[in-house]
Amino acid sequence: MSLLEKSDEELIKIAEPIWNNLIKSSNIKDYGGFTKDFSSQMLYGANEVELGKQWANNDLISSLAENYKAFGCLRRGLYVTILYKQKSTKISGDFLGRLVLGEEGGTVKVFGATIF
Repeated sequence: MSLLEKSDEELIKIAEPIWNNLIKSSNIKDYGGFTKDFSSQMLYGANEVELGKQWANNDLISSLAENYKAFGCLRRGLYVTILYKQKSTKISGDFLGRLVLGEEGGTVKVFGATIF
């Protein structure tokens, strides 16, 4: 079954370990761990120097709380987006997490990941 044909619940189950890994790896500034599920397209744009600059200049992305809540999925074209209510351990308030998944070589890969 295609990723796009899965229910929201199935997509959230697939996304959960990927999102967990992104949170943990970002918090410890682990480039290899952070990019392990990236598509080749994402790897091209996410070089270690640029990610290092982001980690150095953005407290949010290295203080992500491990308690988050997925609250919806969007399907568009070849990709699905899972939306998360995300918190920080250092910055008060709620943030929007966005994880874009697609298939590459028969494997689910990250095609986008952002925190707003």
